[in-house]
Amino acid sequence: MKGGKSKAETKKTDSKLSVKRKGTATERAGKKPAKKEKPVKDPNKPKRPASAFFVFMEEFRKTFKEKHPNNKSVSVVGKAGGDKWKSLSEAEKAPFVAKAEKRKTEYNKNLQAYNKRQAEGADAAEAEDESDKSKSEVHDDDDDEDESGEEEDDDE
Repeated sequence: MKGGKSKAETKKTDSKLSVKRKGTATERAGKKPAKKEKPVKDPNKPKRPASAFFVFMEEFRKTFKEKHPNNKSVSVVGKAGGDKWKSLSEAEKAPFVAKAEKRKTEYNKNLQAYNKRQAEGADAAEAEDESDKSKSEVHDDDDDEDESGEEEDDDE
């Protein structure tokens, strides 16, 4: 096949000439995929309590920093803390577990109070929405009457 192009060569050149399409098939069809929006975080919502390990790490970081003042690596402290936690017996972990449980009960109380306030706030917001709707309907009617009255004044 001197001088002629093989089928493989023509396919390569054809693919180079073709227009590349960007996006998925639904985007090309004019449909936008549904975006999953993250819910807005409420800054007033109580934060979850630390686990027993993190309660232990609060104390461990202080002691580790005293022993190793030149250490600047966070990962070294985390690894040393994890190793120490694994080597502790259940009896040695007990005070940290107790502190974590205390924080958890406190968190649950705060969360219940927060949820109660949210429920009351939602009921109040619904009542406000209903009253706003009725107010806007009244104002819309008033605006229509004023406009028609003004038009009559202009004609006279």
